[in-house]
Amino acid sequence: MPINLAHLKSSTFRLSAIYLFLFALSVGAILAYVYWSTAGLLERQSDETIRADVQALADQYRLRGVVGIVDTIRRRVQDEDESTYLLVAPDGRPIAGNLDLWPSQAQGEHGWIEFTTNSKTKTGVKLHNSRAYYTQLPNNYHLLAGRDVNGIRQLGEIFQRTILGAIFITLALGLIGGFWMSRNFLRRVDSITDASRSIMAGDLAGRMPVSGTGDELDRLGHALNQMLDQIERLMAGMKEVSSNIAHDLRSPLSRMKLRVESALRSQDCAQYREALVSALDESDRLLQTFNALLSIARAESGQTREGLQRTDASLVLEDVAELYGPIVEDEGGSLETRIAPDLIVRADRQLLAQAVSNLVDNAAKHGIATGAEGAVIELAAAAEGDSVVISVEDQGPGIPPDQYDRVVERFVRLDQSRTKPGNGLGLSLVAGVMKLHGGQLLFEDNKPGLRVKLVLPRYSGER
Repeated sequence: MPINLAHLKSSTFRLSAIYLFLFALSVGAILAYVYWSTAGLLERQSDETIRADVQALADQYRLRGVVGIVDTIRRRVQDEDESTYLLVAPDGRPIAGNLDLWPSQAQGEHGWIEFTTNSKTKTGVKLHNSRAYYTQLPNNYHLLAGRDVNGIRQLGEIFQRTILGAIFITLALGLIGGFWMSRNFLRRVDSITDASRSIMAGDLAGRMPVSGTGDELDRLGHALNQMLDQIERLMAGMKEVSSNIAHDLRSPLSRMKLRVESALRSQDCAQYREALVSALDESDRLLQTFNALLSIARAESGQTREGLQRTDASLVLEDVAELYGPIVEDEGGSLETRIAPDLIVRADRQLLAQAVSNLVDNAAKHGIATGAEGAVIELAAAAEGDSVVISVEDQGPGIPPDQYDRVVERFVRLDQSRTKPGNGLGLSLVAGVMKLHGGQLLFEDNKPGLRVKLVLPRYSGER
């Protein structure tokens, strides 16, 4: 498997290396503790055995004299191959034991020494690495008792090699595992990078690859794909908006141009005046369209959030009902209200009134059939839990449920022929106002007609 330096530079490999170092350090610390506990325990047990030996021999000397201690040492030498004993006279002459000479390391009255020597055993002469304790007995006799520590030392060496080997194996396997993980991780990152470049090159239908494991890269891929879906919808909306803008602005501009040209050809002052009045009306409608676009942009961006303050929505709705009651009657219907008092919200009074006015105006234009009598539009508001719900209901043709999300887009009109008045910005403005106020715009089937709800959080006294 070829080694790619990019794998070694990846964050996955670096994190694996850091974890590996900490893990190897932990393994080494655990094994070192086991070594210290085991080898230390054996050494302490050996020292305790030697001390007990020395004490027993010293007791024999006090009880039975030189003869007693010599007899005991001879028996122990015959029975134990791993032990070392030596008793010397005041003149330095060995009396009993399996050593020929007093070790040169044994200086002073008593103490611990380690030395290497050839000891006499039942099977012959054997090399020993001994740890011994020496002491001076009454009448200037000197006693040394020790044990072979080869086994303990070998065990220590085994532990040391085991610790080093375990750390080496841990590092080797960890590096291989870290490289393998970084290789797989980078492969998936490269696939995401390739998909991103393809999308940037113009393939807007492309999406990030998802493996189906549900890991962090899958979650990132799903989030990016949702973002790309939204971008694709926005791009499609922009295309539609561009087409609708061209259609809605071209017609009034064309009418203005034709009327002005006609007036210029006629050389009639009355036609001049009529053309100017018509141009003024068309320009007012165009300004209304651009003002609506500006209001939507400001509401969606939150630029007017500083205008939010404690507002009684009941009073706002009553003003809207008073204004639009005659307009609805002119369309052949009637406006009824069910407005609960003291509906306190944190809102921009002007924007809230504009949003409700747009809903009532839409209901008047589209919810009352031409020539129909007795059609009712209902404006209602009430508190529901922590929310204030404002609804506008009509008895018109309504909106198909699959168009609920679409009608809030700019310049979208279900009247494809565009024969009815309007610019397709009313519901877009309402949606922007709800976004600014932290509310919701909901559509429901009124059976017949449409019910539009504005759900606003009730004022809690906090900003």
